[in-house]
Amino acid sequence: MAKVSWKGGTLLAPVPPALVTCSDGTKDNVLTVAWTGILNSDPPRTYVSIRPTRYSHGLIKQSGEFAIHLPTKELVRTVDWCGVFTGAKVDKFERCSLTRVPAEKISCPILAESPLALECRVTEVIPMGTHDVFIADIVAVDVEESLIGSDGKLHLERAGLIAYAHGDYYELGKRLGHFGYSASKKKKTPPKKR
Repeated sequence: MAKVSWKGGTLLAPVPPALVTCSDGTKDNVLTVAWTGILNSDPPRTYVSIRPTRYSHGLIKQSGEFAIHLPTKELVRTVDWCGVFTGAKVDKFERCSLTRVPAEKISCPILAESPLALECRVTEVIPMGTHDVFIADIVAVDVEESLIGSDGKLHLERAGLIAYAHGDYYELGKRLGHFGYSASKKKKTPPKKR
């Protein structure tokens, strides 16, 4: 396949267009963050990259806490809206009809409308240039009960999650495999009786 080489850029996609809640104890906010992910398993650690000019940057720096939410297709307009407008001028919870729910381990609220929330405590802030990276321990995970099977397994495929790729939102769809399926041995089928 022929390729064209471009100057280095931020084209890693798709990514989760996460809704991040934060609070300074008096004012709550929610913002959209596309630059987030998992950094470590034990201890469970994540990050969000936020421009210092963003309103939420100061709230997270002050409180040392935030929550990352995975949004559904029903929340796609909210995700976009919360990424365009600033919480310094508008109450995004009220404007987007978002329901605050108390978190288990942190003081900022989580969103009732999101099927999954990661409660996070900041351990380090790294200035990177245009963005600061907030590295955080995941201190609790809040999961919608309807996504947990009778075997206790999490079924996020039922949630209708969305992805973001180069300016566009997509609904996640067809399952293509599971972790390790390419290396699993095929089951032998018994020969047919004649």
